[in-house]
Amino acid sequence: MIKTAPGSTRLKAPLASNILGWREWVALPELGIPAIKAKIDTGARTSALHAFRIEPFVRDNLDHVRFWLHPLRNKRQIELICEAPVIQKRQVKDSGGHSEERFVIESTVCIGINTWNIELTLTSREDMMFRMLLGRSAITNGKLKVDPSASYVHGRGKGRVYNKPNRTNRK
Repeated sequence: MIKTAPGSTRLKAPLASNILGWREWVALPELGIPAIKAKIDTGARTSALHAFRIEPFVRDNLDHVRFWLHPLRNKRQIELICEAPVIQKRQVKDSGGHSEERFVIESTVCIGINTWNIELTLTSREDMMFRMLLGRSAITNGKLKVDPSASYVHGRGKGRVYNKPNRTNRK
């Protein structure tokens, strides 16, 4: 371990490390999201992705959803438009106990070289520190462990990938 700041550590992870820090840069390539900060939250069952505008539509007789997001906090000029098939609608309680019906989609998530499929609910996380929450159902494959004292075990991410605003990302 390498000491990075008082009270926090950063692991030097091997390429296929099964250790996650409490926050990580992740990619959602099927949605065209190359980098987004995610909080790894074992207290949350469901994973959530920020969406400030959500439009359901039908394509080939299947329910889909189009949604807009700002992947980087405090950088509203960077806006992505994503589309995905709807898996279902689900009632989800937030940390304050408020219940909300959310669209559920599926996507591949990449952290470092680790890649797997997860379900995500879409909700506004505008006032949250992290645009994405990776819940315990997304990391309970028995192979991943969370080190709550570590951050960005798999790298700091490539926030510079967002050079052009108003990119459209369709599945």
